Amino acid sequence: MDKHITILGTIYIVWNAMTIGAGMLISLVLLGGGLIAGDDEAFLITSVVGLSVGSFMILLALPGVIGGIGLLHRRNWARILLIILGILNLPGFPFGTALGIYTLWVLFQDETLCLLPSPATA
Repeated sequence: MDKHITILGTIYIVWNAMTIGAGMLISLVLLGGGLIAGDDEAFLITSVVGLSVGSFMILLALPGVIGGIGLLHRRNWARILLIILGILNLPGFPFGTALGIYTLWVLFQDETLCLLPSPATA
């Protein structure tokens, strides 16, 4: 189960880091699109939309990166965070559903509970 914990943490880090990169790219593309248009009003609109969408994507992805890093360091709080994120991923068919099911399967195993000690036993 130790291998599955490592794989799961890595998946969360990589997937959410790609989401952060996509959010940054969307912000830059929309900002650049407004600059290319040469119109101040278009620049203002695309800037606001780009920064809003990009910031929202980054904000949603940060807990996954933090949880993945915590899981690689075998922290119990990361297990709780990723269980919540796994449940929230379930409606996102097909990848989110697969990730959510794998997350719940890995983190609810008895062996996982032994590998991620609670703060009272640590």
